[in-house]
Amino acid sequence: MATLRQSALLIAQGRQRTFVNPPSPKISDFFGSNVFGIKQMKESLAPSVFKKVMEAIDKGSKIDPATAEEVASAVRVWALSKSVTHYTHWFQPLTGSTAEKHDAFFDAHAGIEKFKGSALVQQEPDASSFPHGGIRSTFEARGYTAWDPSSPIFIFDKTLCIPTIFVSYTGEALDYKTPLLKSMEAINAAAVEVCQLFDRNVKKVTPSLGVEQEYFVIDKALFATRPDLVMAGRTVFGHNPARGQQLEDHYFGSIPTRVKDFMVDFEIEALKLGIPVSTRHNEVAPGQFEVAPLFEEINKAVDHNQLLMDLMDKIAEKHDLKVLFHEKPFAGVNGSGKHNNWSLITDTGVNLFQPSNSARENLQFLTFVIATVKAVYDHADLLRASIASASNDFRLGANEAPPAIMSVFLGSTLTSVLDELEKNGNVKIEKGDNMYMKLGISKIPEIILDNTDRNRTSPFAFTGNKFEFRAVGSSANSAGPMTVLNVIVAEVLKSLIKDIEKEISSGKEKKIAIVNVLRKYIKDSKKVRFEGDGYSDEWATEAEKRGLSNLKSTPFALDVYRDKKTIDLFNKHGVLNAIEVHARHEIMLESYIKKVQIESRVMGDLALNHVIPTAILYQNKLIENANGLKGLGLDNTAAIETVKEISKHLESLKQGVYDMIDARKKLNKEDDLVKRAKGYGTEVKEAYFEKIRYAVDKLELVVDDEFWPLVKYREMLFIK
Repeated sequence: MATLRQSALLIAQGRQRTFVNPPSPKISDFFGSNVFGIKQMKESLAPSVFKKVMEAIDKGSKIDPATAEEVASAVRVWALSKSVTHYTHWFQPLTGSTAEKHDAFFDAHAGIEKFKGSALVQQEPDASSFPHGGIRSTFEARGYTAWDPSSPIFIFDKTLCIPTIFVSYTGEALDYKTPLLKSMEAINAAAVEVCQLFDRNVKKVTPSLGVEQEYFVIDKALFATRPDLVMAGRTVFGHNPARGQQLEDHYFGSIPTRVKDFMVDFEIEALKLGIPVSTRHNEVAPGQFEVAPLFEEINKAVDHNQLLMDLMDKIAEKHDLKVLFHEKPFAGVNGSGKHNNWSLITDTGVNLFQPSNSARENLQFLTFVIATVKAVYDHADLLRASIASASNDFRLGANEAPPAIMSVFLGSTLTSVLDELEKNGNVKIEKGDNMYMKLGISKIPEIILDNTDRNRTSPFAFTGNKFEFRAVGSSANSAGPMTVLNVIVAEVLKSLIKDIEKEISSGKEKKIAIVNVLRKYIKDSKKVRFEGDGYSDEWATEAEKRGLSNLKSTPFALDVYRDKKTIDLFNKHGVLNAIEVHARHEIMLESYIKKVQIESRVMGDLALNHVIPTAILYQNKLIENANGLKGLGLDNTAAIETVKEISKHLESLKQGVYDMIDARKKLNKEDDLVKRAKGYGTEVKEAYFEKIRYAVDKLELVVDDEFWPLVKYREMLFIK
């Protein structure tokens, strides 16, 4: 192993740069060149056909077979002009990654390239081979992918990719996109109804999303020497580097040359795919970086993030690098998140979370902010469950990530505005715009720019014109948490409309009715607002006093999907039915079990087949040394004591592995999936993992570095 590691280090140190040149100095010359977007459709489709496609995109209307044929014909001509040979329906099953099945344009029987409208609109992948939570049996394999016109068709690696939903033969959603699209309809309907209290011209509200993607990069030779990184995505053992992030010199520092070349390369390809990547920088931990795009409509933003991750992984190979999207690949340094910046945009061009100089718009702004805060308060456990995973458990509550306690940060100025509204809501209010002055709402225009500080410790923070959901993990599909966020806000907006109507029916003037309801919502949800240090132990104590949940482990967090409240919520808004909710609960639990099981097996393999043999080899060297010293009449006490100490830790290590295996076997016999998941989350994962790590750490203290190559990862964090 020492030779393998040394060879990997030599290879990594000898890497040469892979120079990258953009196709043009101007990004505008190639942006979206591999996308069959609105511009391409307008140029290649008849005006009547183009109009029907745009109606499908804007209004969700169905595309008839004749229109599909016209689109397919235009897409085929465009794709063949770019040397594309195959096409695929590109979808997002509940594996967390993307899926595709490639078919050739070439028809051997006809001797020509063909692409029918039916192939554009629908395909049939095997629905039983993807996670389905019991919806499909092995002998019930039929499932369908169906074209999503609202997300543009693109070319990736000489293959035409058609974004689609994925449903079972019986109609249940088996993917992330389907419920996301339905949640967009739900929040659109609810938000438009609220907006029309202020502006009758608003006909549509679209959720917007900007996804900040954090990731680690290491040399692929070093990656290949780590079975735990290869199999589990993180190091289950490791020796903290003498120099980690304690000097705080990596964040926003000069980007290493090889990484910069990699960034430029994947950014060029991303821009060709219409992904508006805008920002790149070093993150806090050594070897950690971030890429962030401009804001887009939420469905397209999610698609682009999934595509970007796939693209980064492939481009990294070209640069002899490996991208790590795991939330916590290395202990002792910061983990990675996927910060979801969410807002609501009207078809009149108004950001509903952007304060302005208009008193009417500011009351509307407050209405949506307060409704969102109440949504987080009412459904905190569901929001927590939406970001729960085996990998994100390592990150949440660590010293660089928000805790598992869901809270909202608004900033001091907006907090004072809400406090003023709550406190003085019963004062005599004159008609007209004077009411805004008396309620303190007029303060808002003064803080349009930088109207809030940033709070890195908050899982859900208002950042000036949007909410940033920071608790989402770096490897997650954003569609999951964004679906939940859309639905819970839609639910509160619907309730808000009913409460305002009650006030109006009792004789209140509309503006007064709105203020009265907002005042009540502020009081009801006040406990979830927190402006302090979310990392502190004091906040955990305070949150408990407030009655806020702190669901630290994924299996316990996922319990909320079994609640009638959750099932009724999704069903009410037409996003997921009871069968689909139960299926997702089972899929997420099963994923948790399997991932922890993989880590458990990797840990056992490394301990028994790598660490122990290495320690025994060193022990034998010490025995030879002790015998040699004795033969010379010299004191060999130190060598003998070290041999005994190694023996003690070796026995502890072996026993820990055997106990873990026995516990795993016992849990595998359990019929109840929930018991199994909770068993892995507590008894096995937390107890036996720590016992084994403790034994390894103790061995590391007494075994010479020459014989202890496997557990080191300090070299991985630094790339030239």
